[in-house]
Amino acid sequence: MIKTWIAGLTSAAALGIAACGAPSTTSLAPTAAPATVAPTVTAPATTQPAPATTVPAAAPTLPAPATTQPAPATTQPAAASAQMVRLVLDSQSSQASYRAREQLVGQNLPTEAVGTTKKVSGTIVLDPTGDVVDDQSTITVDLSALQSNESRRDNFIKGNTLNTNQFPNATFVVREVQGLSTPLPTSGEATFQLHGDLTVRGVTRPVTWQVTATFANGGLTGNATTSVKLTDFGMTPPKAGPVLSIEDQLNLELAFAASRQA
Repeated sequence: MIKTWIAGLTSAAALGIAACGAPSTTSLAPTAAPATVAPTVTAPATTQPAPATTVPAAAPTLPAPATTQPAPATTQPAAASAQMVRLVLDSQSSQASYRAREQLVGQNLPTEAVGTTKKVSGTIVLDPTGDVVDDQSTITVDLSALQSNESRRDNFIKGNTLNTNQFPNATFVVREVQGLSTPLPTSGEATFQLHGDLTVRGVTRPVTWQVTATFANGGLTGNATTSVKLTDFGMTPPKAGPVLSIEDQLNLELAFAASRQA
């Protein structure tokens, strides 16, 4: 009986323990509920990239101002060309001459031979800074029209020394102007130098002209002088007729009138 009773108590205790274990299973159920909150935490994360996508949208607008930069530069050449100056020789009021010391037969003292031509043309172009535009700045002298007080001298010089049948013109290409103010004077006198290349009978040599000019009435008049040697241009000083000899050195002169054109 006692064993049976004890066994009954044991069974009852086992049932009681089983009954006490039931709440433990139900008490865990509420803890699973917070797991459903997890999706709400990730919701803000999905909205984070949205502001970032608006940054590239503004970037393409930055180059727009740059496209307007070249516009002012296109106006520069127009302004520059408006300030360029052209000095055009007046062929009606200009002439070129040479002066040479010669020894005549029957005279003890040397004299001066002078030959002149009025067939002179040319243009000198200066850019806005006063520099020469050399591919547009050339003075041309027609040597075949040279005349002096002795026709025999002229014929010999043109036929044998200058060889004008083959090389009728002498040309001077202006490369640089020194001593002339910028902008050009409109009145008064000025002295300056013209540097460039002189070509005679197919031979080219650098030459510097000393110029004295008077500015008035929108133009200028004046004289330019330089010295050269005949032998520097491959020529032999002539000897003919009454001329016993002519010195190697020649003094060249250009008396000019020029109009100023913008």
